[in-house]
Amino acid sequence: MVAQASEAVGGPWGRHAVTGRARFWTPLRVCLLFTVGVLALAWAKQAPCATGDWSGSKQYTHLCYSDAVALFGSRGLAEGQVPYLDSAVEYPVLTGAMMQLAAVIGRGWDALAGGSGLLPDPLPIYTFTVVTALLLAVLALLVTRGTLALSGRRPWDAAMVALSPVLLVYAFTNWDLLAVALTTLGMWAWARHRPVLAGVLLGLAIAAKFYPLIVPGVLFALCLRAGRLRTWLATVVAAGVAWLVVNVPVALAAPENWARFFTLSDTRPANPESIWALLIDWSGDRFLDGPLAEGQAPEQLNTVVAVVLVSCAAGVCWLALAAPLRPRLPQLAFLLVAAFLLLNKVYSPQYALWLLPLAVLARPRWRSLLAWQATEALVWAMTMLYYLGADSRGVGVEWFYTAVVLRDVAIVALMVLVVREVWQPDRDLVRRSWPGVDDPAGGVLDGAVDVVTLRPSRVAPRRFSRRGPRAAG
Repeated sequence: MVAQASEAVGGPWGRHAVTGRARFWTPLRVCLLFTVGVLALAWAKQAPCATGDWSGSKQYTHLCYSDAVALFGSRGLAEGQVPYLDSAVEYPVLTGAMMQLAAVIGRGWDALAGGSGLLPDPLPIYTFTVVTALLLAVLALLVTRGTLALSGRRPWDAAMVALSPVLLVYAFTNWDLLAVALTTLGMWAWARHRPVLAGVLLGLAIAAKFYPLIVPGVLFALCLRAGRLRTWLATVVAAGVAWLVVNVPVALAAPENWARFFTLSDTRPANPESIWALLIDWSGDRFLDGPLAEGQAPEQLNTVVAVVLVSCAAGVCWLALAAPLRPRLPQLAFLLVAAFLLLNKVYSPQYALWLLPLAVLARPRWRSLLAWQATEALVWAMTMLYYLGADSRGVGVEWFYTAVVLRDVAIVALMVLVVREVWQPDRDLVRRSWPGVDDPAGGVLDGAVDVVTLRPSRVAPRRFSRRGPRAAG
């Protein structure tokens, strides 16, 4: 699709094309412009709910529900309360800090508007929502920038992030773009041979959401194969220090509120969008723990989820050591994050943003990515209509679960395609596109010789050309 569209401006790049000579419209600036356009559409979708007037279930009928609006009053931000210190927040510390930053900026703007006499009377919840959206927009631009940097000689792959339906639907639903941006920048720092900076950024990402913890785990398997564990250790230590610097002050000042995220993660039941909720509903609440009392932890579900996730992590580690060529970092990170989302007891719809840059970097093919993202958008629409209720012109639970199953099938299909390309690296588009490419996101792993594998002999990385693979050197 992009190749055909590019005919209007000269066609796709050739093998001998000279890049970097454009005066202004570089691939980066074009992709950033794409991102701005999609974010503008995302705000147009979100605007009907921004004032907090949700009469007539507007948040569901207009598909514009946002946690920022819902939590502005319920978590004390409207009264100037500080997350954790004055009120409990069910998010990791750095996400709470972003909520507080938006509230402080919003109050400052409202004070300026109210005192100037030239601006309309402020509506605090609207100001907070707008400021939050602007902060998230900056983070979305950083995700696009980081993806472009990690794509190596394929900068236009970043357009798959910039023009993403997932970005359009979920950009302003929650604060997930904070963790996504920090994770992407952390991987960029790793690719630039700066393991300590990568660790700091990944530690901050873990302080915003816990899923970025998967990236150091994947790096361990890859560094073990390449014999680069000292570099990995430097990254992990830096990540741990960054996480502690952010969390320890809050934990000491408000231990109970700080721990709310962890206790809630333990006691909350299966999220409606998860496969476990579907199985529990189909079994008539007889599957695993059965009916739960208020505040009771689903112990059996927690145990099963922990076992299957550890098993998936072990399977990805085996794949990293047994594949004919060492897999690329985004490939394994995508597989493990996707497995975490599919098998965890919580899969909120906006978590699709976690997969977006990883999926683009793992398998930059428009058709499969758009097919998956269409199912993610369908889940959002069905979720809103399901919460609206069948009696209020919404949909019944069967339509909601159908969308969830289609989404899960699409992710599994994408995972299968990535595993096939790991096992048959000749199919990997990134390695086939340009000669001499091993892993643009690999950093010290790029071009490294294998040291530990599950194969009889050490496997040297192969360089790829358009005619196929050839041995390095």
